Amino acid sequence: MKSQFNLISRPYITEKVLLMKEEGNKVVFKIRKDTNKIELKNAIESIFNVTVQNINTLVVKGKKKRLGRHEGKRSDWKKAIVTLKEGDTIEYFEGA
Repeated sequence: MKSQFNLISRPYITEKVLLMKEEGNKVVFKIRKDTNKIELKNAIESIFNVTVQNINTLVVKGKKKRLGRHEGKRSDWKKAIVTLKEGDTIEYFEGA
């Protein structure tokens, strides 16, 4: 069985995500590719002590990269957009 703490890799922070947090009370996480929405909802509610209203997940395809004549590819990864109940928040940084 998977541990709840291993399902979430890290928060995903960009300018667009910070706007989503302010306007729609949404937070975004990088998660394991084999995680489903039910496991993720239970993990977020127990770890952060918040109420989850909705979860949208998507798989982000890795980009092709070159270094000289060698070609490679970054790994694919999974992103979860979590909508929290009004009034609930998850702070990314201490003192923010």
